[in-house]
Amino acid sequence: MIPIIQIQNGDIPIARGYAVSMIVRSFKGRRDVEVHLFRPEWSSNEENEISWDNIFGPPAMLDAVPNAEKDRKIVMESFTLDERNQVIDYLKEHYSSRLDSINSNPMQFPIPSGLPALCSMDEGKDLGLIKFEKVPHFNLPFTLRGFYNLSAHRPLVETREED
Repeated sequence: MIPIIQIQNGDIPIARGYAVSMIVRSFKGRRDVEVHLFRPEWSSNEENEISWDNIFGPPAMLDAVPNAEKDRKIVMESFTLDERNQVIDYLKEHYSSRLDSINSNPMQFPIPSGLPALCSMDEGKDLGLIKFEKVPHFNLPFTLRGFYNLSAHRPLVETREED
């Protein structure tokens, strides 16, 4: 069964800036787990090709601290239109029976400064990374990762608390 694919295109000021996520029906004992996909690495040439003027706005959170190097990671870990299409095709080909949906939206510019990049998140008890490049059939020309938070999703088996 092919998952529901929701793609939105839009005008963005640079070539990179498409977000992709997927909903996995069951994953690590949880149901309907949202996984945010991203590129964890890129070349300095890619970063230098972008004109960074007016890409970032004021912080969205009061305690956020703008940092140009960290802020740029949010853009660099996102996808170009071509990369986004490659990711969606890869997911449809290899994971369609396990997914409820694949979603993609252009990022909203200017991006608030001070947000954490997915590639900077630490794994823990409920937070984790899917490293697609370790899968034998992985064939994308760039590294792909997925970030998830299991605590945000219901368990597959609901438990009843005793009174």
